[in-house]
Amino acid sequence: MPALSTLAQGYTVRPLASDDVPAVAELLAAAEAQDDTGEFPDADDVREWWTGWGLEFGRDALAVVDADGGLAGFATVMASPTFRDVYYVYLEGRVRPDVRGRGIGRALLGWQLARGGELHRERHPEVPGRLMVEVHATLPALERLVAGAGLTAERWYRQMVRPLDALPDPRAVDGVRLVPFDPALDDEVRRTYNVAFAEHHGTSERDAESWRRLYTGTRSFRPDLSVLAIGDDGVVGFVLASVFEADTAARGYREVHYGQIGVLPAGRGRGLGSAMIAAALREAAAHECATAALDVDSDNVTGALRLYEGLGFRTVRSRVAWSTALPPAAGG
Repeated sequence: MPALSTLAQGYTVRPLASDDVPAVAELLAAAEAQDDTGEFPDADDVREWWTGWGLEFGRDALAVVDADGGLAGFATVMASPTFRDVYYVYLEGRVRPDVRGRGIGRALLGWQLARGGELHRERHPEVPGRLMVEVHATLPALERLVAGAGLTAERWYRQMVRPLDALPDPRAVDGVRLVPFDPALDDEVRRTYNVAFAEHHGTSERDAESWRRLYTGTRSFRPDLSVLAIGDDGVVGFVLASVFEADTAARGYREVHYGQIGVLPAGRGRGLGSAMIAAALREAAAHECATAALDVDSDNVTGALRLYEGLGFRTVRSRVAWSTALPPAAGG
């Protein structure tokens, strides 16, 4: 494991452990009032996220603690279990607001970049790699930090929200039935996803295990609020919905989040995406949801941004993916 650069007096570093998850959730909650990311994960959410991505605590996560033993900051290095042409390694972390400006974030980022390079060489040195940090627009200090470390802005994303009133009219598409998510079709939905997202930037094909760990097997997944489009040959489109109840408790109202929306290439241009989302919005409104949210790549190749704006979604936050490229390792 790479060494961490020298910390200010009174701070020490150690491997982040599974027992630290509640402290991480407390740190994120304390930071949210200042950072305004729109996310309120509890300890179970954090643990599930890291489990889904296969985080190795002993090697790929660090904790910085203060003189009283409190968690002052943390950092993780994780990579998707599946990938296409580029092996993306994601660097995540946060520093407690009251101890920012003391070099903790810079030290953690330096370690992440070094460990991320090692992870690429250990797992898939035969392909190009890319180290990625997602920076919310509300975190200008982090943006300066990653830019100073040599990363460049690669992709822009929007978080879009709409209230669940004045809903769009239901739409019919010839030859297609809209139905709730059926667990018996889970693997077919996964295969449809892999085809639908084949051209999307930074995505990868999901195998059955990673699909369940990250999407349909999570605590937040709501099959009753999800919609499938069924054609003559099976699943041709999907809208997968989640509700994060820790967010509900923090906000005081329930929001449905559409994490995965896709249509097979052959089914595009018929209004199927609009029809599925309209049906999903009505289902969410009928199940005590006040708002609906989704994230979109501003350069989405399918024109999704225009679709969502046409359905009443409006941008409320944005974030930028900053990255640095890693060449294939010699002898890989």
